[in-house]
Amino acid sequence: MSGYVARIGPLVFSNLGKWAYNMSGFNQYGLHRDDCLYENEDVQEAVRRLPRNLYDDRNYRIMRALHLSMTKTVLPQEEWTKYEEDVKYLEPYLQEVIKEREEREDWNKNH
Repeated sequence: MSGYVARIGPLVFSNLGKWAYNMSGFNQYGLHRDDCLYENEDVQEAVRRLPRNLYDDRNYRIMRALHLSMTKTVLPQEEWTKYEEDVKYLEPYLQEVIKEREEREDWNKNH
């Protein structure tokens, strides 16, 4: 059984991930996954560190999504964010922030 799962696993999980992505609904507003992260202190710092163009793009997507939500509409389907095109643009910055915070916490524990 495990050999069977190993052979089809990536395909099944890829299809399941794509299905879950489409069911979440945020893509219908043109949002990316990273636009929808809970904004704790780490995420806020990562957003602050974004280059200006990524920061402006993020703000535009969020403002457009808020407007669409208020008017109870979604984008035309051809403008939805596609699973394959959704880039985790915030992830490298967030990983850096988390690593720095963990290093600070470790330093504070030991000194």
